[in-house]
Amino acid sequence: MAIPYSLLDLAPISEGFGVKDALNNSTLMAKEAERSGYERVWLAEHHGMQGVASSATSVVLTHIANATSSIKVGAGGIMLPNHAPLVIAEQFGTLAELFPNRIELGLGRAPGTDMATARALRRNLHSDVDSYPEDIRELQHYLGTPEEGQPIVAVPGANTHVPLWLLGSSLYSAQVAAKMGLPYSFASHFAPDALFDALHVYRSMFQPSAQLSTPKAMAGVMVVIAETDEEAEWLFTSVKQQFMNMRRGLNKPFAKPMHNFNEYCTATDEAMLSSVLRYALVGSKETVKTKLNKFIEATQIDEIIVSMPIYDINARLLSVKTFAELAG
Repeated sequence: MAIPYSLLDLAPISEGFGVKDALNNSTLMAKEAERSGYERVWLAEHHGMQGVASSATSVVLTHIANATSSIKVGAGGIMLPNHAPLVIAEQFGTLAELFPNRIELGLGRAPGTDMATARALRRNLHSDVDSYPEDIRELQHYLGTPEEGQPIVAVPGANTHVPLWLLGSSLYSAQVAAKMGLPYSFASHFAPDALFDALHVYRSMFQPSAQLSTPKAMAGVMVVIAETDEEAEWLFTSVKQQFMNMRRGLNKPFAKPMHNFNEYCTATDEAMLSSVLRYALVGSKETVKTKLNKFIEATQIDEIIVSMPIYDINARLLSVKTFAELAG
């Protein structure tokens, strides 16, 4: 069952490496995605995380778009409450002028960090996630065709009509995407609980817009492919450690795979991991293909976006290439 497939790159800063290494690896990932027929490559805004290098997201996207030639490049996403809509319009308007018809803008309303850092990021003391729909409309206004006498014009930004996506992990985000007639991407790779309810809400409440006439839903999943199921599960212990560290309030680089992971993992950890990572596609090529087809059939999604949480860049690139072979 073939649908368009895209890459979500979290620009992981792996244990023993630095930010420059992470960004160079992101370039390699984007180039492989382009060669392998991926629809788009997105990077996400996170702040203050020792294991993520994409906090200055629009800057990193320039780096990625410049290293590729045709693949769509975008944010998955920009956390809009952290920014004035005009600033984001100018940033992504600049990208759209530099890389015509290739730039996309996914939007979220979470801070993408801890609350202390979130407070430091806020554009003013009154910035509020409750103004999220108004901020989206303001952003659309700046990216659209200016009206005569419009007092504030985004330069660059105006007339670029950068396509927007709304990202989320809740029914609220699904409702906003539906009411605004925007494509919707659900974060089932880290927040799977509301997946089916959110898709139902989005599809049932969808209202056509100038950008989109019918619902367009995408879902995020983690993918780790190796020669055997056992090797893939070993590689996947890196992301399991990451989730356990976050649960324990530990801010660490992306960990090496662990052979004795079961000794490190408590029963409580196991229950948490099996729940939050329930849709991860981990295994050999044949195993992942079976899991992928079941996921697409169950969700009826229009597109899929995959992250490859793998410590070693060569193993990560192999997963990117192999997934394209089985998904194409």
